[in-house]
Amino acid sequence: MVVLDDLSTGNRVNLDGVDVTFVLGSITDNAALDEAFSGASAVVHLAALGSVPRSVADPMATHHANATGTAMVLEAARRHGNLHVIVASSSSVYGANPTLPKHEGLATRPLSPYAASKLATESYTLAWGRSYGLPVLAFRFFNVFGPHQPAGHVYAAVIPVFVDAALRGQPLPVHGDGTQSRDFTYVDSLCAVVTDAIVRRVTSDEPVNLAHGGRVSLLDVIAEIERLIGHPVERVHSGVRVGDVPHSQADSTRLTELFGNVQPTPFAEGLAATVKWMRSQ
Repeated sequence: MVVLDDLSTGNRVNLDGVDVTFVLGSITDNAALDEAFSGASAVVHLAALGSVPRSVADPMATHHANATGTAMVLEAARRHGNLHVIVASSSSVYGANPTLPKHEGLATRPLSPYAASKLATESYTLAWGRSYGLPVLAFRFFNVFGPHQPAGHVYAAVIPVFVDAALRGQPLPVHGDGTQSRDFTYVDSLCAVVTDAIVRRVTSDEPVNLAHGGRVSLLDVIAEIERLIGHPVERVHSGVRVGDVPHSQADSTRLTELFGNVQPTPFAEGLAATVKWMRSQ
């Protein structure tokens, strides 16, 4: 297995003990792509500049990494023999569409440059499949969390931020009133689906939600963290962030049709594992 990463958001130490060849480089560099793709049979494209606030602050950087970068990945896959390409899109593409749960047939209404770039990511992927016969699969990820997710930067995801603050005895920063809800997906559940997709060479000419239909509010997350650490936590509320959606929940019908044997990790179990790992750090 080969990992290509420019380490702009990741950390090389996360691969310690894993049998991989590491290529330091960007998906916007054809030479790095060709080095990584040489001899490959499949590509899992997870590279992106994440975070809605980051995209609002610097939309062109997000576009370049997520949209242009995806087109370059797809072209590299073509150069190396029409490799099977699995791509990470995002639930953020549903945006302002209020329907719950979110099924893949809904109109997409992105609310941020990040969401628009992820819609471009999946649109390019499916278009390359149609136009060039590239075997592709575009997943819409829903709020993935788990060990090794960093907390110590301004664009960190909500669960590592909450857990890190709670373990340090600091107030939890809550944007809005905390009633916002998400379909949190534990990383092991996601990896099980992606691994199965590679092994069975699963493709689809339509996007596929990769989540299991849960709906947990931020206040519920805080309550579960309090239960796990054994004491209440302080919280500080601020305004709702630009581009954030109030609620997100997946319709998992299409996922179940394609990956019926994969069983999701319950939220409480995944959060407990995450807290345990962050304690160890």
